[in-house]
Amino acid sequence: MNYRIRMRNLREDRDLTQKEVAQVINKSQQGYSHIEDGRAELKIDDLIKLCEFYGVSADYFIGLTDKSI
Repeated sequence: MNYRIRMRNLREDRDLTQKEVAQVINKSQQGYSHIEDGRAELKIDDLIKLCEFYGVSADYFIGLTDKSI
């Protein structure tokens, strides 16, 4: 699974807006949207913050496993 799909699914499953999640990684809504849409890459520091925020492992986030923890 592409990490962008999982990124969007995690956000939507929790009924969060792009703006709300963007604040977690210190980005604008537009900057976050670019990551989710594939126009920008997710930085490792932001990946770590998002994994902590969602309470999931990095392997789950990037699609290496279907086990969230």
